[in-house]
Amino acid sequence: MRYLVFISLLWIMVTVTSAARGFAGSDVHVTDFDREFIPSLVQSIRFPEKIVFCHTQIPLEDPQVKAQLEKAMLLALWSRPQVILWLKRSAQLFPHIQQILAEEQMPDDLKYVPVIESALRPHASSFASAVGYWQFLKATGRRYGLRIDSRMDERRNIFKSTRAACLYLKKLFSQFGSFPLALAAYNMGEHGLEVEIEAQQTQNYFDLYLPLETQQYLYKMIAAKLILENPQKYGFNLEPGDLYPALRFARLNFTLEEELPLVLIARAAAVSFKTLKTFNPDIRGYYLAAGPATILVPEGYEKKFHTRFADLYKEWQKDTHFRIHVVKPGESLISIAREYDMTVASLLWLNNIPLKKVIHPGDRLKVK
Repeated sequence: MRYLVFISLLWIMVTVTSAARGFAGSDVHVTDFDREFIPSLVQSIRFPEKIVFCHTQIPLEDPQVKAQLEKAMLLALWSRPQVILWLKRSAQLFPHIQQILAEEQMPDDLKYVPVIESALRPHASSFASAVGYWQFLKATGRRYGLRIDSRMDERRNIFKSTRAACLYLKKLFSQFGSFPLALAAYNMGEHGLEVEIEAQQTQNYFDLYLPLETQQYLYKMIAAKLILENPQKYGFNLEPGDLYPALRFARLNFTLEEELPLVLIARAAAVSFKTLKTFNPDIRGYYLAAGPATILVPEGYEKKFHTRFADLYKEWQKDTHFRIHVVKPGESLISIAREYDMTVASLLWLNNIPLKKVIHPGDRLKVK
């Protein structure tokens, strides 16, 4: 009920403000807040005569096409906080996405795919278990070279997932012959789109009747493009200082002889654990596995990393002494921790296992 009252009051404010603007000869003072509040929604869906997306001209003369784009635009503008976050995050990530698209000779407009798929969030996930910026399913991500296991999920890596998306979309473009169809297949699956093309006897994307989500998929991206390319037109008057700064980082390459806690890597880079995880959302858990490793750190924090790491690693080796406990029938993580005068948290951390881990007789756990 309170929500309905709030919406009603908001509507009254908008109506009164609009009336004040249009009242000829009035002495009402129009503030900066008024100018920036909400432009006319009707004006927002008066599109340019020509809209091109991924080298394809959108046939706005088709009433159904125009209606679908209007719907996508109105729904996007209804969620203004979400659009503000699009603008802020795109300033941070678009330079890297665009560089990869250019290197892969793919249309620049494809940068709007992760906007719609994940709102440019690395940890976004769907009910179908699609994960990351480009919302890859596990099988598809692995097929296009992404590492996805208990230690690493490269669907959350903006660089590697964007490369994988380029490979996938190249394959779909080759298969279907246009980017609108390639994007439809990206959303609904290649097999499903093939079935619809065969059943409807057309390969014109704009003539196909597709699942409702897929029907709106392309138009959502076009709406995002129109808004993000000209935000002031739609009332988003952000200043440069309002945007998130472009992601600037240094890439560190090294090889680990054994599994090491991430907190040690963070200390060697002179950053917090939180910062290390933020710059490397693809690393899962609290440890870095043995073998070749690449991590990102804020630009400038790579200096003296290897020297600090060598010293910290020596200290860690001296201080880290543990025994092996073989789990017996009837034991639990709580009873084992109590037996060795450890907290359950330290037992979990030492063994790099989650709280809900089920242990079985014969399992081997590190204990101090």
